[in-house]
Amino acid sequence: MSRNPMLKPPAVILALFAMLACAVAAPVAAQQEEPDFIRDGVRLRGVLGGVELTAEEQIVDAVVDRLDFDSYVSLIEGLAEFGDREQGTERNERANDWIEEQLQSWGYETERVHYMYNTERRVGEPAVMEPRSEVFATKIGSDPSEMYILGAHMDGRGGGEAVNDDASGTALVMEIARAHSSPEVVTEKTIRFALWNNEETGLQGAEAYVEQRAGMQGIEEPAGSGIYPEPTWLGMIQHDMMMWDHGNPVTFDQAKDADVDIEFQLNSAMAGESAQLALQILNSNRKFADHYPAVVSNAMSNTDSRAFQ
Repeated sequence: MSRNPMLKPPAVILALFAMLACAVAAPVAAQQEEPDFIRDGVRLRGVLGGVELTAEEQIVDAVVDRLDFDSYVSLIEGLAEFGDREQGTERNERANDWIEEQLQSWGYETERVHYMYNTERRVGEPAVMEPRSEVFATKIGSDPSEMYILGAHMDGRGGGEAVNDDASGTALVMEIARAHSSPEVVTEKTIRFALWNNEETGLQGAEAYVEQRAGMQGIEEPAGSGIYPEPTWLGMIQHDMMMWDHGNPVTFDQAKDADVDIEFQLNSAMAGESAQLALQILNSNRKFADHYPAVVSNAMSNTDSRAFQ
């Protein structure tokens, strides 16, 4: 549904140009502060920051500060080591194992959804049912009976090691999971971090999750235990093609004023509630983001959120 508005990439330091400038520049009387809408010399359209935070929002800001851009990049690079991670391949299985190992290294207990995928091979050839799986981990909230799902698809296909579509989103969900993994971070609602498989072939991984677990929502098991294997879904926020600069002019380095696209589907069963959630994410962008101003649209489609509509 959204690109994450909270990542804070380090400034690019043009050391060579700075050295040359020092040799020829005349002294200046005083260093002028940059206006609020200028960051690191980049104009940010005047939409970011500058909103006074409440005491509650300052707590959120402390969690935002746990996000680390270099950690995010290293997770993308780790996923790219497996190539495009196309479903049904050994590289897909090894990438799933790697994702699970990373989540476990941060203290999470992981689970898998197992399902069968109909390969639907060439016309005239019999279809073959093959096993697939996908990984999820859960941050238990102080109210364990309800949750938000943060999702991204770990499978890809095509060139560029499928970095944009969707190592970028998978790494982002993993980085959010890492930032929330400390016992010091307490959330009111449970958060589930789900790394879907089979998105590129028709959203089968997300559909398998919905098929298998929708009926389990909000059921305490065993009764009186306070344990909810599938808390009631409050929302699923999909992260697909994140932090990628599609704007002009195209630059080698990520442009810090690239838009964050927050999308919901107008014809979904809960479009009104989805619009409210999108607005909350937009407002969070205004309050917490250093870069990447956000926009909202109502045409979310062709990604794993569709299974939840």
